[in-house]
Amino acid sequence: MKKIKICILILPLLIGLAACGQDEVPENPIVSQSSESAPADVTPAPKAPDDLPSASPEVVTEDDTLPPNPGMVRSPLTNEWVDPEVAETRPIAVVIANEANAIPHYNLSKASVVYEANVEARMSRLMAVYENWWNLEKIGNVRSLRTYYMYWAFEWDAFAVHFGGPYFINDLLAQETTQTVDGNLDSDAGAFFRTSDRPAPHNGYASGPELSKVINQKGYPLKYRGLTDASHFLFASKLNPNTLSQYGAEAKNATYIDMSGCYPLTRCYFEFNEEDGLYYRSQHLSGSVDGPHTDSNGTQLTFKNILVQSVKYEELGAGYLAFQCHDSTRDGWFFTNGKGIHVNWEKTTDYGATRYYDDYGNEVALNTGKTMICVIEEKDNFTFR
Repeated sequence: MKKIKICILILPLLIGLAACGQDEVPENPIVSQSSESAPADVTPAPKAPDDLPSASPEVVTEDDTLPPNPGMVRSPLTNEWVDPEVAETRPIAVVIANEANAIPHYNLSKASVVYEANVEARMSRLMAVYENWWNLEKIGNVRSLRTYYMYWAFEWDAFAVHFGGPYFINDLLAQETTQTVDGNLDSDAGAFFRTSDRPAPHNGYASGPELSKVINQKGYPLKYRGLTDASHFLFASKLNPNTLSQYGAEAKNATYIDMSGCYPLTRCYFEFNEEDGLYYRSQHLSGSVDGPHTDSNGTQLTFKNILVQSVKYEELGAGYLAFQCHDSTRDGWFFTNGKGIHVNWEKTTDYGATRYYDDYGNEVALNTGKTMICVIEEKDNFTFR
C-alpha cells in the first residue's frame, strides 16, 4: 500500500464557543505514512490558459469534436458540453450533512463538484456545488454553514445554501459581496421545506424552483459577477485525457482510496472502475450504512477526479474547527484514471480558485467529469493502493 507523509502542527486553541450538541465519535487508530520523492525527468503537465473572459466563464478545451447540439459550450465545473444558460448561471453550494440520520441524500449525485471536511465531533459535512440546479425539486438534507465552506463557495461565485451557522461566521456573511440563502431567515424560508419522515434537524431540504424565486426576490444577479478567476479548474480534453503517464513511476497505482483515517464517522472510500474510468464512493457510516454511497434513487456517487487537500486547522472550542483555506505551503494528492500523484495547492484571495500543482510547478489538468475534493486536517492520514 502506498504511503503518504503528513506533518503534525499544533495550533493554538480558541475558547468560549457554544457547544454544538453533536454526539461524540470514537477515535479510530491512525497508521503513520511516508512519501516517496519524485524523479527529476518527468514530463511537465500543460500550463493553464490565462485569456478567458471573467463575466461568463467557459473552459478552453483541446477537444476538437463538435458539441452535441449547436451553441453548447463547456461547463466551467466539469468541462462537459452544456447549454449556454447553464454555463453562464452562477451555481449553488449546498451544505449537506453526512451522517446516518441524514441518509439517504437527495440529488447529491447530480452535483458537479463535492467537498468533504470535518466539522465538530469529527463528523464530516459535504458541500455540493450544482449547476443547472433550478429544476431540482429536493436537495439535501441541508445543514448549517462554516466559514471554510463559504470560502470554497466564493471560488465559484456560488449562492451558499444553508440553515444558519455558529456566530463566528457572521462577519463573513456580513461582507457586501457575500450572497447566501439561509433557511433560518424569514426572508429565505420559502426556499426550504421539512419532511415528516425524520426528526429535525435532519429533515430540511431545499427546492431548486423556490431557491430561484428567493434569489430573484433578494435581487441577487444570476450571472457571474466577475469576482472569480476567469477559469477555475484546468481541464484536459476527452480526446487527450490526463492519464498521468507523463510522470512515469511517480504516478502511483490508486484503484482503492481509503479516507477512513480522515473521516472516522463516515469512513468513506473510493473504488476505481476501469470500464468507465470513474471512482465509486462507498461509506462505513457508524455501522448503520455500509456500502455504496447512493442517492435516494439508488444512484451511487461517482467521480472522474479526486483531490485530497491537506490543510492547517484550529480547534475553536466545543469541537468547532477552522481551516486555513488561504495558503501556499500545504500539499495533497490528485487521483484520476486509477493513478495518483503528489500535488501542492495554493489559494491567495477569497474569490480566487484553489489551484493544484505538480512537484514541478505545473498546474495539474483534471479530466472532464465530476470532481470530489477531500479536505483533511494535516495530522490525518489516508491510504491508497
